Amino acid sequence: MKTIVHKAEDRGYANHGWLQANHSFSFANFFNPEKVQFGALRVLNDDIIAPSMGFSTHPHDNMEIITIPLKGTLKHKDSMGNKWEMVETGEVQVMSAGSGVQHSEMNAKTDEYLNLFQIWIFPDKKNVNPRYDQKHFNAEDRQGKLQTLVSSIDNNDEGLKIHQNAKLSRIDLSKDESFTYNLISENHGVYIMTISGSFSVENNQLESRDAIGIYDTKDFSLKTKEDTQLLFIEVPMS
Repeated sequence: MKTIVHKAEDRGYANHGWLQANHSFSFANFFNPEKVQFGALRVLNDDIIAPSMGFSTHPHDNMEIITIPLKGTLKHKDSMGNKWEMVETGEVQVMSAGSGVQHSEMNAKTDEYLNLFQIWIFPDKKNVNPRYDQKHFNAEDRQGKLQTLVSSIDNNDEGLKIHQNAKLSRIDLSKDESFTYNLISENHGVYIMTISGSFSVENNQLESRDAIGIYDTKDFSLKTKEDTQLLFIEVPMS
């Protein structure tokens, strides 16, 4: 088993006034040659967006983009015909940029900050037809067990679909609870983001917003130090 630890305070940070951005991987003006990607995972941004502010229309292509609002409400419109779709806390949004799409993302609230994760994963097929989807996930369905948010468009797992043999899942664990994660394949790795709480894995102690990448193994076990919420991003490593 191999591991790589990314502490919260070592992430790239940008203060744009209306946007407070934390970058787990090289992005925009933040570049670290040791933090370009984790397998097929290219971007994990932890953004705080001011009321009524956001990203004006901009293009993407050949990327699978997953957005998870943690607090607040996102609104989204795009060149596929979606007109200010609301994405609430508890929902997940996916967009396959494929052959090319333009979209806008804004904080839908006038009096509340928006906090979200945005994740970019390299696709396993290029220039597919762009697609969009979103879904609500009940928090009670991840108490002590994995809740699949996103998986490959080629399988029948629950959750949203992307063009990559990847899986995104969440779990909420109680204090002093143990959990074993089984990978799809030994050619995969898992990037674990600590949404809140703290846990230990392979002699590493992770706190809120710390992350760890684990690969070259078929499974691993972790144990919490307090009530903890985790996001697992499993991707091919090559």
